[in-house]
Amino acid sequence: MQQSQGQFVGARGATIYYQAWSGQAPIRAVLVVAHGAAEHGGRYARLAQYFTDRHYAVVALDHDGHGKSDGKRCCLRSFDDYVEDLATLQRRAAVDFPEAPQVLLGHSLGGLIACNLLLHKQDKFVACVLSGAAIMTDLQPPNYQRVLIRLLSRVLPNLGVLKLDASGVSRDAAEVQKYVEDPLNHSGALSVRLVAEMFKAMSTVQDNAPAITLPMLILHGGADTMTSPRGSQFLYDNVASADKWLTVYPGLYHEIFNEPERLAVLAEVEQWLDARLDQTASA
Repeated sequence: MQQSQGQFVGARGATIYYQAWSGQAPIRAVLVVAHGAAEHGGRYARLAQYFTDRHYAVVALDHDGHGKSDGKRCCLRSFDDYVEDLATLQRRAAVDFPEAPQVLLGHSLGGLIACNLLLHKQDKFVACVLSGAAIMTDLQPPNYQRVLIRLLSRVLPNLGVLKLDASGVSRDAAEVQKYVEDPLNHSGALSVRLVAEMFKAMSTVQDNAPAITLPMLILHGGADTMTSPRGSQFLYDNVASADKWLTVYPGLYHEIFNEPERLAVLAEVEQWLDARLDQTASA
């Protein structure tokens, strides 16, 4: 597997870091990866190894305020900045791998970013894979608290208000320890602006889900406490895609690609993608 890295100027003016992995030609497709909150794109190197061994390429950015990208940790100006930066990564991938179709892959917060991108640019991709997408959350506060969050996001946007519980990442204790010890992960609280913008972006996807018509593979851990499987069920029920599939894995936690069953999960993604890419090639 070959690995490269690069930078571009993001929507907010921050320097955005990204990585690309590729294996032997021919490249079947490029996976454009959007990671979750408080983590970074480098955590998808093992997923990249799996797919580059199977003639895929993988590209992943570190969102603004995450990983090796600039910006105050887990703070942002607007959710649209995340979406535009992901669109820039897609364009970079199109230049680096001009003959290969693109597949959008979003995890957690990255799944929410991916869905918002699909509302504007789904024609750039042949399919989308979502893992634990943050479309709904069981931690969502009542309406009066959401009003307070919106107000605070205007006057104290960088105030930390929500800290993620690392124990919900995986049932594998070694994976949780790796997550906690990773210096590029953010161990502090998410900013109130980020939380407010996430709720706003969730509402946007919920209101406009029927506009999504792309082939969709929607995956979620059934015991996920960080994002709700109800959100994935909602997407499956409401996107207008003629080709869509939902799997909720009983007992699995939030990061299904880092669970003990991860190879079975990756194999399902591979088989689903191979079938769609074969259809695209024969069309």
